[in-house]
Amino acid sequence: MIVTTKDLFKHAYGKYAIGAYNINNMEQCMGLFRGCIASKAPFIIQISKGARAYTDKLMLEYVIRAADKIFPEAVFAVHLDHGDEASCIDCINSGFYSSVMIDASSKPFDENVAITKKIVDLAHAKGLVVEAELGKLGGVEEHVAVDEKDACLTNPDDVKRFVEATNCDSLACAIGTSHGAFKFTGTQGLRFDVLAEIQKKVPGFPLVMHGSSSVPQDEVARINAAGGKIEGAKGVDDNQFRRAAELGVTKINIDTDGRLVWCRVHREYFRDHPEGFDLRPIGKIFMEEYAKFIAAKNVKLGSAGQLDSVREFCKAANA
Repeated sequence: MIVTTKDLFKHAYGKYAIGAYNINNMEQCMGLFRGCIASKAPFIIQISKGARAYTDKLMLEYVIRAADKIFPEAVFAVHLDHGDEASCIDCINSGFYSSVMIDASSKPFDENVAITKKIVDLAHAKGLVVEAELGKLGGVEEHVAVDEKDACLTNPDDVKRFVEATNCDSLACAIGTSHGAFKFTGTQGLRFDVLAEIQKKVPGFPLVMHGSSSVPQDEVARINAAGGKIEGAKGVDDNQFRRAAELGVTKINIDTDGRLVWCRVHREYFRDHPEGFDLRPIGKIFMEEYAKFIAAKNVKLGSAGQLDSVREFCKAANA
C-alpha cells in the first residue's frame, strides 16, 4: 500500500524514524520489501535522479508496482531523492510518487525559498508532499557534490522562517553527517545540540537526516579482504538513530550501506567462484543479504514492529 510520507511522519514523530532506502534495480527492491515485511516495518523507497536515468525513468516505477502486488501487506511511500526543479516537476506530473525532495540548498537563502515554494505549490495542488533542505552536507552522492570546506550546518534561526515561507512538509537538516562512505574524520559526529535547537524552533515539524549510512566496518573489512580498496570509510553510529527520532527526525536516509552490501556479496562470490558467470545465483544471495540488512536497520530506527499500527493509522487518516 503506497501512502504519503506525511501520514508516515505523523505516526512516527517523536517515537521512531522511517528508513528511507535508495534503490536502483529489481534485486534491491525485492530485498527491501522482504526485509521490511520480515521486520514488520513501514518504509520509504527513494529513487534518485541517477536511479531514474540508470535505465529508464519508468523501469523502477513498474518494478515497485509489481512489488506492491507481490507484498500487499507492505506500507510504504515512494520518494524522489535530491531532485532538481525539472525532475521534481516530472515526478509530480507522473502520478506515481508520494513525495519529492527539492534540493536547492546550494543556493542563497532567498533563492532556495523561491525554488522550494514553486515546487511546493505544484506538488500540493496534486496532493503530493515536499521535502526541502537547508544547510549543506559535505561529500558526494551522484550529482550532489559539496567540498567539506563548503559544508555548513543548518542555522536553527533560519529554520522557522524557511518553513513558513515555503510551506514545505519536511526539512532535511545538516547536523554533521555527509554523503558517501567517508562521513567523518577524527571524533566528528552528529550535532544533537543543533538538532535540539531546530526542534525548538519548529516543534512537531518532521525533520530529515541525510547521509546516515552507518558504513558497517565488517562490510568494509570483507570487501577489502575480497580485493576491494575502501580504506578509512566511516559512517553514522546507528545506535544514535533513536535519539535523533526523539528530537523530531522522522526520516533517515540510507543509501551507501546498500551499495556496500552489494559490493561485498559480488566481490566474495566471484572470489570464491571464479568460474561463475550466471547473474541469478549471486542475485539471490544479494536479495537475502540485503533483506537481513534492512530488517536489522529497521530495529535500530525503531520502525520494526510498527507495520500493523501504521496501516490502521493511514487508513483512518484517509477514510
